[in-house]
Amino acid sequence: MLPPIVTAEALDAVLPQTQCTRCGYPDCRAYAEAMAAGDADINQCPPGGAEGVSRLAELTGRAPLPLDPARGAEGERQLAVIDEDWCIGCTLCIKACPVDCIVGAPKQMHSVVASQCTGCELCVPACPVDCISLVSVTPGRTGWQAWSPLLASQARERYAFRGERIAREKLENEARLAAKAQHKLEHLEAETRLTDPQQIDRKRALIEAALQRARERRSGSG
Repeated sequence: MLPPIVTAEALDAVLPQTQCTRCGYPDCRAYAEAMAAGDADINQCPPGGAEGVSRLAELTGRAPLPLDPARGAEGERQLAVIDEDWCIGCTLCIKACPVDCIVGAPKQMHSVVASQCTGCELCVPACPVDCISLVSVTPGRTGWQAWSPLLASQARERYAFRGERIAREKLENEARLAAKAQHKLEHLEAETRLTDPQQIDRKRALIEAALQRARERRSGSG
């Protein structure tokens, strides 16, 4: 009997959504798509643990497997804690957090919103001064015993919102650069005192090329 055909959406729905990348993929959705395509095994998610593997096995009709030790071990859920005395406000941890649960500003102390932290650990290697540590918040409970469908759903929403925010900020930045280039072009055209037409043409060509690249990037992002 052939195993059932399972969509990436169905597989993603039973993943813990920590977005930790320990499965070998950039996020939970990518791992789900790989499983749906038959390119990934069902035992690559340490946060889901043995129960997570069992859920995926039941959904896909595959035989249960031990958790792949190369991906890490099942463990208690961790919370990232920032040492305020050592934080230099570099914002690298903010950029690394997949669910936007670290708040702060450049050159200001950062802090973690504990209720939103998935324990993905991605902020730890990002910190250049080693001021982030991990503490257990579920003593004696691991995998899905340390997590919940509600927390997974909330983490998925925050991850999606972060992706939308990054895309929006990229478009806004490109629009600002395009406006700046346009201003330079208009200023160049107003420079009637320049006596070298070839110099004007060269500058105009460079600026127009930059504007065209910005238009193509915005069109591609849309």
